[in-house]
Formats: sequence, C-alpha cells, structure tokens
Amino acid sequence: MRALEFGFSVLVSLALLVVLAKAEVYIVTIEGEPIISYKGDIDGFEATAVESDEKIDTSSDLVTSYAHHLEMKHDMLLGLLFERGTYEKIYSYRHLINGFSVHISPEQAETLRHAPGVKSVERDWKVRRLTTHTPQFLGLPTGVWPTGGGFDRAGEDIVIGFVDSGIYPHHPSFAAHNTEPYGPVPKYRGKCEINPDTKKSFCNGKIIGAQHFAKAARASGSFNPAIDFASPFDGDGHGSHTAAIAAGNNGIPVRMHGHEFGKASGMAPRARIAVYKALYRLFGGFVADVVAAIDQAVYDGVDILSLSVGPNSPPATTKTTFLNPFDATLLAAVKAGVFVAQAAGNGGPFQKTLVSYSPWIASVAAAVDDRRYKNHLTLGNGKILAGLGLSPSTHLNQTYTLVSANDVLLDSSITKYSPSDCQRPELLNKHLVEGNILLCGYSFNFVSGSASIKKVSETTKALGAAGFVLCVENVSPGTKFDPVPVGVPGIVITDVSKSQDLIDYYNVSTPRDWTGRVKSFQAKGSIGDGLMPILHKSAPQVAIFSARGPNIKDFSFQDADLLKPDILAPGSLIWAAWSPNGTDEPNYVGEGFAMISGTSMAAPHIAGIAALIKKKHPTWSPAAIKSALMTTSTTIDRAGRPIQAQQYSETEAMKLVSATPFDYGSGHVNPRAALDPGLIFDAGYEDYLGFLCTTPGIDVHEIKNYTTSPCNYSIGHPWNLNTPSITIAHLVGTKTVIRTVTNVAEEETYVIKTRMAPAIAIEANPPAMTLRPGSSRKFTVTLTVRSVTGTYSFGEVLMKGSRGHQLFTLNEILYDLRYYTGYPKDLGPSQVINFTSERDFVRLLHEGYPVVVAFTIRCSLTKHLDKVLEEAASEFYPHVECPKYPGFCISRQKTEYPFIEIFHSPQQASNQGRVVEPNITKYSVKVIPFNYDVSAYGFREFFKRHGIRSSDPK
Repeated sequence: MRALEFGFSVLVSLALLVVLAKAEVYIVTIEGEPIISYKGDIDGFEATAVESDEKIDTSSDLVTSYAHHLEMKHDMLLGLLFERGTYEKIYSYRHLINGFSVHISPEQAETLRHAPGVKSVERDWKVRRLTTHTPQFLGLPTGVWPTGGGFDRAGEDIVIGFVDSGIYPHHPSFAAHNTEPYGPVPKYRGKCEINPDTKKSFCNGKIIGAQHFAKAARASGSFNPAIDFASPFDGDGHGSHTAAIAAGNNGIPVRMHGHEFGKASGMAPRARIAVYKALYRLFGGFVADVVAAIDQAVYDGVDILSLSVGPNSPPATTKTTFLNPFDATLLAAVKAGVFVAQAAGNGGPFQKTLVSYSPWIASVAAAVDDRRYKNHLTLGNGKILAGLGLSPSTHLNQTYTLVSANDVLLDSSITKYSPSDCQRPELLNKHLVEGNILLCGYSFNFVSGSASIKKVSETTKALGAAGFVLCVENVSPGTKFDPVPVGVPGIVITDVSKSQDLIDYYNVSTPRDWTGRVKSFQAKGSIGDGLMPILHKSAPQVAIFSARGPNIKDFSFQDADLLKPDILAPGSLIWAAWSPNGTDEPNYVGEGFAMISGTSMAAPHIAGIAALIKKKHPTWSPAAIKSALMTTSTTIDRAGRPIQAQQYSETEAMKLVSATPFDYGSGHVNPRAALDPGLIFDAGYEDYLGFLCTTPGIDVHEIKNYTTSPCNYSIGHPWNLNTPSITIAHLVGTKTVIRTVTNVAEEETYVIKTRMAPAIAIEANPPAMTLRPGSSRKFTVTLTVRSVTGTYSFGEVLMKGSRGHQLFTLNEILYDLRYYTGYPKDLGPSQVINFTSERDFVRLLHEGYPVVVAFTIRCSLTKHLDKVLEEAASEFYPHVECPKYPGFCISRQKTEYPFIEIFHSPQQASNQGRVVEPNITKYSVKVIPFNYDVSAYGFREFFKRHGIRSSDPK
C-alpha cells in the first residue's frame, strides 16, 4: 500500500446529468419461499424447508418439483409485464433466495418495482478479487494433520467450494495421482463442464465439480470469450491460487527459474475442490453471477465456501450492510450448514474499510508470517547496500562492472519509452552490457503495472548481463516492495538514500567526456544470494493492506454492535499454484506458481482449516466452527509479545503499532487448538434473524423481503447475538450482555476472569461453572461506564478450564462519542468542508462529512462523456490532470483508497486501475465516494444527499 498527498480539487457540474434508457442487469426478489425455507403452503407442493444447519435434499423429487414451480413463476411474471424480446432473464434463484436476475431497461425495472408480488429490484453491481511455508508456520504437519490420520487423510471427503476465477486443472496441486485414489463423494451432486480445448472433463477425483457463471457479465458486455474462457478454466491465476492454499495436494515442489522454494500444501490436502467460476481476468465479476454460483454450490452440497471476493460498492438501494442479495444468499447458505470464509478486504490500514460485514460470515484479515526475503549489493568501495532480491548471487569472490541503462542506449532508441526501466532489450547496446551488471531505475511504471521486474530479468538474460540492480530514486514513503523470484542475480535497492549512495558511487567511478558520454565503466559490484528466507520471531503481524474495523451497520458509517474482522490468517507473500495463462500479476505471467498477497490469500487458509475441523466434528454448525477458530486464536506473536500491526507514520513511512481487535478480530488462527476448543458459542438462523430484528435502523419489512422470515424472534439487543466477542457501539451507563456456551469435551469446570480498560467496569456472572459433555450454560457480562473519554476501549473475558482448555472472548466498546452523519439535517444544506490533503479526505469522509474527492475534474465532453452521467449509466469518466507522478497516482489510488478508482480508458475500466503505458498528463477517471454506488446515478445521489452543489477547494 502506498500513500502520497495530492493537492487536486474538484469541479463537478450536475447540470451534465441526462437520462438515457440503457439496459442493465437487475436482481429481483419476489414473494414466496425459496426451497430452503418453503413450508408446504401451496397445494400440490410439499414442504422442502430445512432446519438450521441442515443441507438441502437434492435427490428429493419434492425439491425438483418446487424448483420448477418457482422458475415458472419467474417466467410468468416477466411474460405478463413485458413483451417477448424486450428482456432477457439471466438466472432464476430458487434454492437460497426466491428471485431472478434480468437484463432490462431502467423503465422496465421501475415497472417491476411496482408489480404485485415483487419485493425488491436492485441494479447489479460489481465485485472484485480482493503457500509453501504457512502449513509449517501454523503447525499443521506436526500438530493438526496427525490427529486426522496424517496429511493423506487431512480433510478427507470434505468439499470446499471456490467462487473465484476458475482453476488450472493440469496443475500438480490438483492432481488425483495420490498413493490412495479418491473415491466418490455421495453427498455432492455438482456437475463438471467439459474443457472445450481438450474435450475432457475438468474433474479428476480431486476436483469434483467445475462450473462457470458469466450470464450477467455477458449481458453487461464485459465478457470476452477470447480471454475470459467460457469454461471453468482459470485465465487469471487468482482462483487456482486460492484453491491450492485451502486444498492443494501436499508436498508439491515449488520450482521457478531452476530453484526450489519449498514444497507446497493446502491446509486440508485431502479435501475435494468444487469450482464455481464467477470472476474474470479484467473486470472482476458481477453480483448476479456470484449469487448464482453460491446458490448452485449450496444446492450441490459443498461443506465450505471460500470467497476471496468482495463488492466494489453496495447497491444504490441498500440501507444496511447486512441486507442485500449477496449477504442474504450467504445467510441462507449458513442455514443449510455451509461454513463461509470471506476476505475482509484490502483497504487497510485505514479504519472502516471492511467489505465483509455480516455475523454469519467468517471475515478474514491478512497477516504477515515469519518469512522475510532480503539481499544485498556489495560495491567496489566496500559499501554494502541492503535490498530485496529473490534471486541467486553473482559468482562468489568476483566483482562485475556496473553499467547504467541510460549510458548504453543505441542510436535508434525510441524516446517515448523509458530506457532506464530496462523493459526493452532492443533499446540497449548488448556489446556494452554483456557480462556486466545492468543498472536500471525503478520508476512509477512499476507501480502502475506497465513495467515489471520479470521484464527486467528477461532483458538481463537477452543482453547476457551478469545481473541487474534497480535503484529507487523517487517514491512515496510507505510504498510496499514485494520480492519477486527471478532466474538471474538481481536486487531492488528499496531505500531512496541507499539508491542515491549507489548512484553517487557510479557517477564518481564513471569518467565522461565533455558531451557526457562515458569514457570507461569503472564502477564495480556483486549481488548476494537472496533465495533463502530469514525467519523472524516478530510474527504474525497485521499486513498493512488488510482492511480494518470497526464494523459498520449502514453506509453512513455508523458503528455496528458486531466485531469485524473475525480472525487473522496468513495473507502476505503466499506461495501457491498459478495458471500459466494468468495475467493478474505481471511478474508471474507464464509461471506455474506465484507468491502474492491479499486478504484473498487469508480467506482460503481459514476455509481449509475449517475443513479440518468439519472432518473431526462433522455435526458442528458453521457458528460452532467459527467459534472454535475465534476462541482459540492468539493475540501473541512468536516472540511472546502482543501482535503488532503495520501502519503508516505521520510521514507515511511504514511503522509497527500495537494491534487491536479492529485489526485482527479475535486474533491469529491456531489450528491445533481449534480442533479441541472445549466450549463453543453456537448460533443458528433464528439467532441471526434476532440480530437483524434488534439492530436499530433496519426496517422489519426489509428483513422479510430478503429472508422471507418475520421478526418474531428477538435477542433483546444486537450485542446479545451468541458470538465469541462482545461489541457495544455506544455504551451509556450499564449494559448486561448474555452469552451461552456449550461443552464439546469432557466434563470440565471453568473459571471466568475479565480484563478491561480502566474507564469501563466489567463483571462476569457466575465467576465459575461446571459443564457436563454436551450441556449448555448461560453467563452474563456486565459493563459500566466509569469515566467518559470518547474512545474505543478493549478488554477480554478469559474462561480457563480445569482440563487445560482456555477461551478468550473479546470486548470492544465505544462510548459517548458523537457520530457525524454529514446529512443536511446535521451540517446544513450546502456546507462543504475544505481539506488540504487526501489523508484529511479519508478522515472526513469516514466521519461522514460531505467532502468532495480531491481531484481537478475537467468535463471536456470527450467522446465517452457525450453519453455519460445519465441516470442509468454504469460508469463516470471525466478527464483528470495529474500534475506529477501520473503512473504512481493511478496505482496508489486503486490499491489504497477503495472509494477512488482510476482507469486509462473506458475499455480498461474493468481492469481495476491497471494502466499500460499511460499518457504522461491526462487520464480517464472514475471517482467513487467510499462504499457508494459506482454508477453516475449513485455518484449524483451522493452529492444530492449531502446537499453539495459544487466545490472548488483552494
């Protein structure tokens, strides 16, 4: 993650808004129960409803008959309202929610909204894609796999469903050639598509289901069959990577460039893989496709869902974070007994950047594990410069001449390219480079993705150089450099001052004539061996990009009475399988493995560990599995100190600070302890309904629209939801919280101890209790404000058992802190808060002030703008001028601030900010307030809602 202050201003004219009828995909829910909750109220159709944590009986004729009935109702409704040929139904949703997605005009959508029996109509919105060492780091080979019969039994017959970018089925991580062949899984009924290229099934026993979902993507015009593959084939790499982390085969050598970096294994290497492709290379995906994939996965009989996917923004009509077609579908999945692990998001380290909100989901934050890859460059003057270089060394006891790319240009060099990037070997003189170390410059092209270290390595090979060095002369403080494996000696000098030392040494050692041409190259150097990792005890740490809490209950950023994220798992520099066709990471194009970072990598760690728990405890509910993970997690690193979080300093350089539950949830996962937690905090479908029904601001009609269930079940207050954490967003006076624990071990006596910040008094009652096997017991935690400080307070409830079990329950309290919504009733009809930097903008927007994105927008009515900003538009593309560092501007905005996304052109809008060879001054830009709708309508609505006419901060 990178940060840099900008001084842009905004000039927006709402008079440009026009209304044009453009067909889009809408998700519609209608009256009537889906299969999972139908109680037999219709003559001729018997009940298909399941109890909480019970799977749908897919073999039942009753289920098949009722599913057909629902689909006919969907078709009949559309046929009555619209003429044939004026609409296209995309999917019928029958199993988890009752509804459909349809490609229609905004006028037709309005007709649907007012049609009898229609409960909600929401325009589809986008989602985005949000390991060799981690099994050892987590203690799986010695502490977990042996309890389940060894690695060759770990996760046996548990089915993990992956809603992602597909799979590369030929990878050894997914091969079925183990010593013991895979047998059938009777409970799973998913199908396998045929690979159109090989004419063979994608399935092989290890992979037992493979389907793709792209109807909404096709309807939107985003899908390109030439590169997106109309099959489960992974054209991106992301899906193969996540599947291998959770369930890849054990002991797969990770080889790149002639070096083995270790042996890879999934968390549950004998678990089966079911693929539901709904994400694609350039544009990510659409909720309509993702919901269809989840609906099918649950119907097929998966045990675990791994979701390394999150929304770009909520739908325009959403009033709460917990209720929309995506989260409602996942609630129904959990009701069917499916455990769901979802990536928390990559918007860190700023507060309230989560994209996973609901209590029925395990929201996973990303940790940095104990591996570090470092290297060094030794100069001819004896000075040693530290850097990053996952590469072999130059020959020992030998130094090499350093030659700068700028000093070896051929006469035919093309000035529009940056030769110091070392991306084009044909621009450089091979005769002068061969046998020497090539000195290159790390420009903002590397940040934007138009240059890569892989290409520098290829240039080095093509020119016969002994190695390469990348100097970082100018970069924003806080820029994160990841090591990239290369097959030649190479290093990046990441520190600007050390890079300057190298440049100064090179210039002093390189005599030139009066024209500036080099007379002779006399600077010398050698590159160290960076292939071996260094293990640190200051691990785990919360990764800087990992999204942070507190959780929010609506998109005015009001705090929810619920902790998020839930848990921390490895997510930084994770080795795992890759698709050779994948282009998601330019440094790994054409490779079979990749080492990448993100909460996308953390979520499948939890999905795989959940599979191990499910295997040992097959009757446990999703809430029980989540409880076991949370109550046994640790908040202490390997050095015995409290976990630290990566954060930006005042100068925006990276620093370490004490982490809180808003960073790591309950703590870092401890798989061995999670298999035997002693006690669990269980919850079911009705408990989640009670949470929704008691959360202030959620309309009971909206709850019924999404769940088909009335609010006839109450838990008193949302903080009484039986989770392994206690969160009270606004504590006033005294509150008593109720929790119920269930003993899943032998009879044991537990002593309850509490710890809390001095401003809050805390008491647990009873202070001790004895539970027989299978019995449950309630206890209360009473919290009282002693003094008002207006800050968050954290504490814990420790339950220590006589047989050695220990459970931690975390408390997060916010008391007496005014929350500014920024609505006109609070701040006036046209007030605009000026700010001086983007950091101020982040803070103000998160506090709800009506601020405007800090960019100078010049709506020059380009070709695209002639037809943009209409009510139903899907994108907003004014022009923007970046006065300096344009490539850096592009990349940083996308990766660090999810409310701003920048694109090179409308055609690349779906590429999530990656710009290839950007123009030096002007860009097409899409500006989105954080967590608001991506459409022009939503953009306009943000301004209208906050009473903003126009703004031009000075």
